[in-house]
Amino acid sequence: MRGENTVRLRPPRSAVDERAVTWWRTQLLVTTALPVVVLAVLGAFIGPARFWLLTAAGAVAAVGLVCTAFFPAWWFRVHRWEVTEDAVYVRTGALWQEWRIAPMSRIQTVDTSRGPLEQLFRLATVTVTTASSKGALRIEGLDHELAADLAERLTAITQDTPGDAT
Repeated sequence: MRGENTVRLRPPRSAVDERAVTWWRTQLLVTTALPVVVLAVLGAFIGPARFWLLTAAGAVAAVGLVCTAFFPAWWFRVHRWEVTEDAVYVRTGALWQEWRIAPMSRIQTVDTSRGPLEQLFRLATVTVTTASSKGALRIEGLDHELAADLAERLTAITQDTPGDAT
């Protein structure tokens, strides 16, 4: 039986898919590579600024590689999600962690999305839109089949849940 007392802040139990680590690393590498390439090309063509442009390219590359090596594994340890009959629980973040709960009675829409890199890694993101001013909850890094099943399950649960009058 559903009860309001079961919806409370607690650590979600489910981890994202392990492939999310590689997906996050690829995203960081692409994000790093773009400015590095631009700075390197500019450095090759602009002689007077060559030293500074190539130094900046090297610094951006170094920071990007450190972030790529460190953050995805940390994110994997921190990012958690769980769906119960009463609520959706999500914990995200690295330095600033955010824990959110969406009671089923407050869910308005459930969407899945798969960007090009997510498709490459067979992953998907489930977005749960609520009546909250804080915005939607996002569960990233899920296996694409699990994400589709989760969206279907959430839709069924929310259809069977009376709306919140508050």
